[in-house]
Amino acid sequence: MPIRILLATLALTSFGLAKGQTVHQLNLEQAVNLALQNAEDLKNLRLDVEIQALNNKEVTGAMYPQLSASGQGSYYTNLPQVQFPSSNFPIYQVLQDEGVKDQNGNPITTNDATTTSQALSFVAPLNVQFGISVNQLLFQPDIFIALQAKETVLQYAQDNLKVAETSIREAVQKAYYSVLIAGEQKRITEETAKRLDLLSAEMTEMYKQGFVEKLDIDKLTVTRNNTNTAINQLANAINTSKSLLKNTIGIPINDDIALTEKLEPQDLKALLLENTENFNYENRSEIALLNTARQLQEIDLRRQKYAYLPSLSAFYQFQRAGQRNPDFTLPGESPWFWYNTGLVGLSVSQPIFDGFQIKNRIGQAKLKIIKVDNSLNQLKRAIDMEQQIAKNSLNNALLNLDVQQANTDLAREVFETTKKKYEAGVGSSIELIQADTDLQRAQGAYFQALYDCYVARIALNKSLGKL
Repeated sequence: MPIRILLATLALTSFGLAKGQTVHQLNLEQAVNLALQNAEDLKNLRLDVEIQALNNKEVTGAMYPQLSASGQGSYYTNLPQVQFPSSNFPIYQVLQDEGVKDQNGNPITTNDATTTSQALSFVAPLNVQFGISVNQLLFQPDIFIALQAKETVLQYAQDNLKVAETSIREAVQKAYYSVLIAGEQKRITEETAKRLDLLSAEMTEMYKQGFVEKLDIDKLTVTRNNTNTAINQLANAINTSKSLLKNTIGIPINDDIALTEKLEPQDLKALLLENTENFNYENRSEIALLNTARQLQEIDLRRQKYAYLPSLSAFYQFQRAGQRNPDFTLPGESPWFWYNTGLVGLSVSQPIFDGFQIKNRIGQAKLKIIKVDNSLNQLKRAIDMEQQIAKNSLNNALLNLDVQQANTDLAREVFETTKKKYEAGVGSSIELIQADTDLQRAQGAYFQALYDCYVARIALNKSLGKL
C-alpha cells in the first residue's frame, strides 16, 4: 500500500514493543469477532435489545390484574359538630292535652314551650380504614396494539444491531488488509535496501580500483537514504494502521497484534464469478431493517384506527373501616365499631368526538408507510448500483493488478539486466540507479493495486450481504 495512503489514515505515531507487552495473534475472522465483541457501539445496541425485551414484558404486565392496597388512620383532636334543634314543645303538648294547670291554677299551653339548639357530633374521634382493590383491563386499544407490536419492535432493535455489525466487519477488514499490505510492502522495501547495500559495497570496491567515479557512489547513497527513509515511514505507518485496527477491534492500544492471515491475490478473482442474478435483497441488513420499520408503521396505523374503539376494564374494591369512641361504649363492650364495604363494577370509556384528531393521525400513519416504501425502493436501486460498481471496481482493480504485476516483473528484469551490464562495464551507474527507482515505483504501484483489489472485494461482499 503506498505511503501516502497510510499516512493519511492518522498522524504518524510509533509504538514500540514494550517489555512484557501482550501480543494478540489474529487471523481475519478472529479480528472481526473480537471487534463484534468489544465495540462499545455494539454493546450499547445489544443493551437496547435487552431494554426492549424488558419493555415488552412491561407491556405484557399491563394485561395482568393490577392489585393494590391502601390504608388510612385519623384522629380528630376536635370533633366536627352540627347544630341539632332541641325543643320541649312535645311535653307542653301532652300537658295541654291532659288539662294540667300550673301552680297559679292557669292551664298549661304550648305557648309556654321553648325551642333551642344543641351541638352534636356524629364522628368518632379515632377512625381507621384499609382495603384492597383489583383492576383488570379487559380491552384498551393502545395496549392491545402494543401487545401485537412488541415482537416487531424487538426485531427492529435486533435488525439495527445487524446493520451496525456489518459496518464493523467492513471497517475491520479494510484496516486488517491495510496492515497486511503495508507490512508486505515494507518487507519488499527492506529487500531493496539490502540489494542497494550490496550494490554499494560492490561499487565501493570498484571505486577503489578506479573503475567508477565518486559521483556514482554519491548517487547510489542518495537512493539508499531515500529507501531507508521509506522503510522508516512504512514502519511508522504500519504502527499507525495497527493502532487504528486495535481501536476498531477494541483491544488496549499498548498491546501488540500479529496478523496471521496471508495475502492470496489469486483468490480475488473467484468473487467475480459470483452470480448476482438470484440475489435476495433480504440478505442486506439495511433492507431487513426497513422492512421491520414498515411493519411497525402498519401496526401504528392499526393503533390509530383502533382509537375509535372503547376501553373496558373491570374492578373490585374491598374496604374495612373502624371507628373508636369511648363515650358511646356500653359496659363490658369494645369501644371500636367495625364494618366492611365491597364494590364491583365495569368501567367503559368511548370516544365520541375529538376534533378529527384520530382521523388526521390515521392520515399521517398512511403517509409514513408510503415514505418507508419510497425508502425501500431507493435502497434497492442503490444496492443494485452498489453491486454493479463494486463488481466493475473489482474487475478493473484485478486488471490493474495484473498490469502492475507484469510491470514489476519487467522492472525487476530490467534492473537485473542493467546491473549485469554495469558490472560488465558496458552500462552506466545512472542507468542502474534509474532501473532501481523504476523497480521501487513499480512495486509501490503493485501494492496500491493490491489494496484496491481487497477494498473492492470487501465492497462487493458487502453489496451481496456476505460480510
